Formats: sequence, C-alpha cells, structure tokens
Amino acid sequence: MSKQFDVIVIGGGPGGYVAAIRASQLGFNVACIDEWKNAKGGPALGGTCTNTGCIPSKALLQSSEYYEHAGKHFADHGIEVKGLGLDVAKMLGRKDTVVKQNNDGIVYLFKKNKVTFFHGRGSFVAAKDGAYDIKVAGAAEETISGKHIIVATGSNARALPGAPFDEVNILSNDGALRIGAVPRKLGVIGSGVIGLEMGSVWRRLGADVTILEGLPTFLGAVDQQIAKEAHKAFTKQGLKIELGVKVGEIKNGKEGVSIAYSNAKGEAQTLAVDKLIISIGRTANTMGLSPETVGLSLDERGAIVVDGECKTNLPSVWAVGDVVRGPMLAHKAEEEGVAVAERIAGQHGHVNFNTIPWVIYTSPEIAWVGQTEEQLKAEGRAYKSGTFPFMANGRARALGDTTGMVKMLADAATDEILGVHIVGPMASELIAECVVAMEFRASSEDIARICHAHPSLSEATKEAALAVDKRTLNF
Repeated sequence: MSKQFDVIVIGGGPGGYVAAIRASQLGFNVACIDEWKNAKGGPALGGTCTNTGCIPSKALLQSSEYYEHAGKHFADHGIEVKGLGLDVAKMLGRKDTVVKQNNDGIVYLFKKNKVTFFHGRGSFVAAKDGAYDIKVAGAAEETISGKHIIVATGSNARALPGAPFDEVNILSNDGALRIGAVPRKLGVIGSGVIGLEMGSVWRRLGADVTILEGLPTFLGAVDQQIAKEAHKAFTKQGLKIELGVKVGEIKNGKEGVSIAYSNAKGEAQTLAVDKLIISIGRTANTMGLSPETVGLSLDERGAIVVDGECKTNLPSVWAVGDVVRGPMLAHKAEEEGVAVAERIAGQHGHVNFNTIPWVIYTSPEIAWVGQTEEQLKAEGRAYKSGTFPFMANGRARALGDTTGMVKMLADAATDEILGVHIVGPMASELIAECVVAMEFRASSEDIARICHAHPSLSEATKEAALAVDKRTLNF
C-alpha cells in the first residue's frame, strides 16, 4: 500500500515549501516532493529562487557592488585602496555557500515542522477513491497518495528559437550566475529584471555590456518617470541599452556569439560578444508532471488553469506560483502557498495582487507597488502625484548615493494611496512601508503624518506623501 498523506506538495520552491510548512502547522500530514540536486546529487530545496535565481543573483550583486565601491567610490570617503584585485572563483564560491545555507535551512524547516520530504520528480498517476496517486521518480521509484495536491513546479527560462542554451556561450539565468571569468564583451537580450541584474553584475566587474530590448520603451511595466530616471542612471554607469531592436540570426562559435539585429531605425547591425545572456521571460514548468493522466487543464501557454483561489479544474488539486497566472515572483508564490494551505483547512487565505511589490535589485534599486501613472491615465481615474528626490535626503547624502526619487500616487477625491514607485538606494526595503499602507487602504496624509526617523531614507517616503498635498518640508 502506498504512503497516505493529507496534502502532497509537488515542488520545493518558495510557493511549495512554504505551502507544505503552513499545511503542517494547520495539522495536516504533509509530504513535499522536489527534484533539485546539488553538486553532490543531494537535495537542493528552494527551487529556481534559491538555486539559480533570487538568492545567488543577490549574492553576486552584493559582491560586485562592493568591488565597484572599492574601485570607484571609497576614495570619496577618504579610503585609499591599493592593489585592488578580483577573484571570480572565490566570489562564485561565496555565492554557492549562500545558496547551500538556504538549501540546508529549508531541510531544517521541514524537520522542524514534520514535513515528509521525497527527493525526486513528482507526477500524477491516477485519481481514485477521493485521492490522487503521485509517483516519485528519484533514486528509487515509489508511489504516494494524497487527498489534496498542491502543484508548485515553478518555471523555466524561455529560449530564443534558433539559439538554444548551451550554458557556455548562450546563457540562461543559470549560466549567467556561473561565468568563470569576466567576459570582455557581454550581450544581453531582454532588459527585464534578470537582464538588468546580471548585466549590472558583470559590468561592475569590468565587462563591456550591451543590452538589446525589443520594446520601444525601457521597463514598460514600470512608471515611466521612474523608468526614465533609471535608464539615465544605468547609461551613466556604462550599460549600453538599445531599445526597439529586432533580433535576427544568432551564431554561436568557438570565438563567441554573433547577434544580427536591426535597430530602432531599421538599420542592420551586428553585435559580437564573448557571452550572451538571454532573458526574455519564463514559461510555466509542467514537464514530467503528467497532467493528462488525470485531466488537469493547462492554458495555451502551458500554465495550469486556476481560479481566483488557486483551484484547478480538478477537485482538491491546487496550483501556485510561476506555474499559474500572475506575476512570476517568489513572494507571490509564497503568499499563494500560505493561502491555499489555509483554504484547505477551511480558512480564508488572502492574496491581494494589487499590493504585491516588485523589485529590481540593480543600483539604483527599483521598487514599486500598485498602479503606475500611465495605468491611472488609461482608466481615466483622477489622481494626485507627489515626488521627492533622494538628493534632498540627508541620509542619502551621507551614503553618497542620491540617485532617484520616491513617487506617490493618490486618489484625487479620497486621497487613498494608489501606487508608490521608487528608484534609489534601498528601494527594496522602503517599499514595504508602502505595501502595508496600501493593504490598510491608507491615504497619503496618513503617511505624511507618521513620524519617520531622522536621518533615514524612509523620510523620502514621508516627503513624497507631503508632496501629494504640495507641502514638502525639505525640497
């Protein structure tokens, strides 16, 4: 007889492992299946986020930022650095250590919360007697059974037709994190989160970086006032960003990669690089899941079809994170995982898509929540806007990083905050206050009247709220 569980989670990334832990906290007998392997073949829980995404990229971003500060900015503080060197192997080793610490942390959390872990690939076998049989294909093959199934299998990098990833010259996010030496010339196709972050890492370390973007606008999903400020900063740093391009043939040879493309004017161009990172989005990962065996519905993009509560077309089968609709963000997956576990327990799980924060961990950082000015104009909503530049913030001056601003948008009649957009130092941390405010439907005046510590970067948020009412105190 197969092992019986109340809840089986397929996938151990942010959505999956959090769902498993929360379900166990609620009293269910829970199993989680995940197939990621470390270099020794052991489990590497945490999914793309921990292994080839959020965590390792932040480790390299931090290392590369320290390197750039030491080489270019420490002198402004009276700190002299002589004989500055770069050990890429050690930098990558530190990144791998950070990843392993996170992997091991999830193993510990499973033990702490009594979640049974199976190392292997999970797939549907059959539905019977009000439960589902799930095959685990690992070192040994076995079948387990669960009353509720949560699919959290994540996503895969999207490849360009005719330019498959070899992770040597043509790189996905995975290969971009494992470049063994600083390339002389680096090409990036796509100016989204991955493209900008990885482009920034290798530019700081000395690569000549060119980013090719098909859209005519830079960061089209971002408030355009913020996007223009970011574009100006990145260009000043040395990132070459070409917009409105049409990529043609890509040739991968021993000497590197050649990209034929036409620029925004329609002129034929060729870019020769040592390495090419392709970051044109991600696709839902249902490979090996065998959804057809139980009739699980997928949409035209291959994502699992769910309703507003993450229910699939099958009873007691749920799906969360990158494998379903909505933004492909680790924290969105986590919130959906918690919400589904609570819904299985008869509670009312909560996920508000309008208050999910977005962050790009470049320098300056870009973070936002809620609607952009362009979206408000498109829907014809009357609004007020307030901005405050970091150049007028005392803490930013002390840091030596005054690039960017905080922008707040509020309803013209009710003053409810509709969106907050930040480009500048520590934007990823500053946005949290704005998420809380919007979740409680605060007004800009609420933020303006809250005491913020001085000197702090958060004062820029308060001043942007004051600016909505045209009464800033420090600008």
